[in-house]
Amino acid sequence: MTGVQSVDSVALLPAYLAAGTAVLVLLTDLILARPRATIVAAALGALGTAVGSAVVGVGGERRTFCVGADCSWIFGGRAALVGVVVALLTVGVLGLSVPALRAGRSPVGEYCFLLACSMTGGVVLGAAGDLITLIVALETLTLPLYVLVGLRRGSLASAEAAVTFFVVSVVATTLTLLGAALLYAVTGGLHLDRLSTLLADRPELRDLPLTTAAVAVLLVGLAFKVAAVPFHAWAPATYDGAPLPVAAYLSTASKLGGLVALLAVVQRALPADQTGPVLAVLAVLTMTVGNLVALRQRRTVRLLAWSSVAQAGYILAPLGALALAAGRTDDARSAAYAAAVAYAVFFVVLELAAFAGVTALRPTGADGGTLDDLRGAARRHPWRAAALGLALVGLAGLPPGLAGLFAKVTVVRALLDGGAAWLALVVALNAVIGLAYYLRVTAALWAPTSPATPGGGGVAAVPLVGVVAVVLAVTTVAAVVLGVAPQLVLDVAGR
Repeated sequence: MTGVQSVDSVALLPAYLAAGTAVLVLLTDLILARPRATIVAAALGALGTAVGSAVVGVGGERRTFCVGADCSWIFGGRAALVGVVVALLTVGVLGLSVPALRAGRSPVGEYCFLLACSMTGGVVLGAAGDLITLIVALETLTLPLYVLVGLRRGSLASAEAAVTFFVVSVVATTLTLLGAALLYAVTGGLHLDRLSTLLADRPELRDLPLTTAAVAVLLVGLAFKVAAVPFHAWAPATYDGAPLPVAAYLSTASKLGGLVALLAVVQRALPADQTGPVLAVLAVLTMTVGNLVALRQRRTVRLLAWSSVAQAGYILAPLGALALAAGRTDDARSAAYAAAVAYAVFFVVLELAAFAGVTALRPTGADGGTLDDLRGAARRHPWRAAALGLALVGLAGLPPGLAGLFAKVTVVRALLDGGAAWLALVVALNAVIGLAYYLRVTAALWAPTSPATPGGGGVAAVPLVGVVAVVLAVTTVAAVVLGVAPQLVLDVAGR
């Protein structure tokens, strides 16, 4: 038996493109030393990664780094969807960062390089076929963000947010690695599909206390990554202290990566009857606490952070149906997994649009400010405020934000098909609670300014940089298109 493996370079093309983007950015910054050229190189590399992921994904599932039937790299339709979304989110965040980079608030070369490295982790994460690849990809996605969060020069809040994020992430990584090590000790396997087979064929392994501990610790470690309650406390402070574009990336690409990792181990490795009850409890706590605390927020980014916590609860909700026997049939499981992925895609597009709207309404390099700072914004900047309002209404699940509406309908339908009507009711009640703060912010955009506010209140005349305008327009159009044709996302998510 030979120890040499054949490597499918076509399957690895998206990873090559993503990693090549990071190298290209380094060389461009070193040789040309021109900020504009560095930004363009990063943007073109990310667009190339998105195109490469789509092209490889269209050709059907491809596997490489295989030992027998167990493969460490599996690139199919869902991996292609994750790669495309992460790469496009990177382009969007890079566009939102242009004004601050031009103002010299962050070093351009380092900023673009770290963003490209993080994108590489996200692309690899979608195709990970074993726990080692999964954890390394997740850390590659996360590690650059420690620096990006604290990269705003002269900002104490940014430094504090970076330290908070670093400490919590180290704890989360430790728990994730411990859970993987315990699973390996029990089963002797690390490939996701092999773990599933071993635990299904040998019921005595599932009954071991060590197996239960391994599953619990692994789920807790990944729950930190998605800011699920009660492992969420780091998120609001980190988002609020980070530069606005970095906060947008944390709330979209980083959260998508954590959810993809969690979904991978739940769908392909761990027993559904053990993970289902845990995920159901996490979903209820996450959406309820996130919505209730968001009601009391006065700072814009903190409100978006808490709403992001609540949205993570909606994404986890379909997986909670696995707690019931009706939710563990093949059709119900497929619907639950597709609903979770589809909701995540709808959410990140609307969330990026919301952050783009806030960035467009704030001065260059400023933080998200307070809700009072957005009061009356539509009277001075009607198009920017309209785009922000559409994103907020979409996150609330109301028309004309059809993407958010279909996302919630998809989750509720998956729960009903899985027999979890009680969880569907919790989702519906929380959606009503969410209306209160989303509509409050949207209404404030068109509210009259208060004379008592220093400077007259409202949003000052903020020049809109062309790149930010493009990002705002593209994300808004994308949200509208997804709302009109949601089945496209559902079809790809179900593969």
